[in-house]
Amino acid sequence: MAQVSLTFPDGSKRDFDKGVTPAAVAEGISKSLGKKAISALVNGAHYDLQWPIEADAEIAINTMADDAPALELIRHDCAHIMARAVQELWPDVKVTIGPVIDNGWYYDFDRAEPFTPEDLGAIEKKMREIINKRDPVRTEVWSRADAIAHYEANGEHYKVELVNAIPDDGQPIRMYWHGDWQDLCRGPHLQHTGQVPGDAFKLMSVAGAYWRGNSDNAMLQRIYGVAFKNKEDLRKYLNMLEEAAKRDHRKLGREMDLFHMQEEAPGQIFWHPNGWKIYTTLQDYMRRQQQKGGYVEVNTPQVVDRKLWEKSGHWEKYQENMFIVEVDEEHAREKAVNALKPMNCPCHVEIFKVGLKSYRDLPLRMAEFGSCARYEPSGALHGIMRVRGFTQDDAHIFATEEQIASECQKFIDFLSEIYRDLGFAKFDILFSDRPDMRAGSDEVWDKAEGALLAATRAAGIEPKMNPGEGAFYGPKLEFSLTDAIGRVWQCGTFQVDFVLPERLDATYIGQDGAKHRPVMLHRACLGSFERFIGILIEEHAGKLPFWLAPRQVVVASITSDADAYVAEVVDALVKAGVRAEADVRNEKINYKVREHSLGKVPVILAVGHREVEERTVSVRRLGEKQTSMATLDDIVAELKGAATPPDLK
Repeated sequence: MAQVSLTFPDGSKRDFDKGVTPAAVAEGISKSLGKKAISALVNGAHYDLQWPIEADAEIAINTMADDAPALELIRHDCAHIMARAVQELWPDVKVTIGPVIDNGWYYDFDRAEPFTPEDLGAIEKKMREIINKRDPVRTEVWSRADAIAHYEANGEHYKVELVNAIPDDGQPIRMYWHGDWQDLCRGPHLQHTGQVPGDAFKLMSVAGAYWRGNSDNAMLQRIYGVAFKNKEDLRKYLNMLEEAAKRDHRKLGREMDLFHMQEEAPGQIFWHPNGWKIYTTLQDYMRRQQQKGGYVEVNTPQVVDRKLWEKSGHWEKYQENMFIVEVDEEHAREKAVNALKPMNCPCHVEIFKVGLKSYRDLPLRMAEFGSCARYEPSGALHGIMRVRGFTQDDAHIFATEEQIASECQKFIDFLSEIYRDLGFAKFDILFSDRPDMRAGSDEVWDKAEGALLAATRAAGIEPKMNPGEGAFYGPKLEFSLTDAIGRVWQCGTFQVDFVLPERLDATYIGQDGAKHRPVMLHRACLGSFERFIGILIEEHAGKLPFWLAPRQVVVASITSDADAYVAEVVDALVKAGVRAEADVRNEKINYKVREHSLGKVPVILAVGHREVEERTVSVRRLGEKQTSMATLDDIVAELKGAATPPDLK
């Protein structure tokens, strides 16, 4: 019989009969591994233990100790087990499609009656019954005709449509059975239902979803679930969600009176005075940092003729995300077609091109707080985190190839200080290389990727690889922050671009007197002010660092006899550079404290008869139950220091 040669992670090789399954390979290595095996990696692809191996390959056997494959299988099996549970409870319900997503899965159902919270409880109970049965999971490969005939005979028109949508490229059409329940699925799966941890999953919610995402199709019901390897991981995840709900920037934005959004301007922000104070304080901080870093600040138009976007490549590669503006100018034969700028880079090249530039002018660091507009689908919009109108803390460094490494190092140091000042001591760096849709030749991309990777390593950093996620004009470093509850936010970027200077004909005069192309280094620290402010609000649960807090101090009267002293305290604080305000309303002090605490005011100073006589204040700090006493001079000095931005101390 023909054989295949399999290479194991330790470099050893063994020959097996052609068509051997990973289950048989694991059993052949040891009975213990055969019992623990859940799937395999065959030439890097995730393989079901039942799938035959038809050619020489590299193989690694997965067990429940291997987190990524184990979680994928658990969540995939949970999707099937949930669909089976729904059909056992309500046989007339039609199941459609149910993929694995982050932390869990969803499945879409066609059911006349809406699912209720009580229904979700019944489904969870039925799922545990199915898990306890330890029903075997098996798979078969069917022909397209057999699959269609099977589903047509059972009235499963959704499945017929899915089969017809599978590309006819020789890939197998796989059928899976969990016990007697069957579904169309590419796999892989666990080997029996009992391998799913019965206490580590939970059904979370129900939402409407159009069949295959098309609003012309039927509206289905989508049930979301989450699953983990053990009960403790599930508990941690649910606690994180609970904490995230408390920190939700949309909720805190209302409580702190920071901003609002409305349907007349989807994806755009109405900043209130409190929110705009955070914005401008952060912008002032970034402006000072950029000035110290040797950047010149510019400002460029928001509406630009399509001709520039065509030259830059954005019209071809990015048009679907751009807002197009057509102007029927008086007496014009044709409409003028413009676009709101989705990014600032082409405009910065145009500034660079004005006047003759020499190698002595490089590196030229050009920064802009650039207002941009990008079309995001309405379903993707999320508070101020994902919007259509935003401002980037954007900059472009025009440099020589020899300067890439030093500029990369300087930016990492620059970024580190900013993140540290804003409360993020650590960050991760991902290296994103060429995407499928890109501008420039492979030779240019090889050059750009090699230069950026070498520069990153020269800075003493070995980045994590993020294949295919570069910008269309060049590879990039992505800087990701981890917040207080473990969520990861991608914020800063640093990109090497040989393409745009070529397309827009940017040049400088080198030492040899000839024209040369500059390298364009795109960089951002915060990403966008809007999104980063949302991250800060959630990171600090609204309790922003004192220097960033929009309302820093409220001086509240306990009795109306103290009103004059309240005004004196406020005046002293304001003169010291502290954002202070008076509350002399005819309300009880406990009411005032509760109200301003909900608004996340960091310090409340209460003033009554005693404080007036002793020229002191009663100090209550946000989050602390105990109050303390301080003299007026001491509290002014203390809060003056706390109100000073970290870069000015």
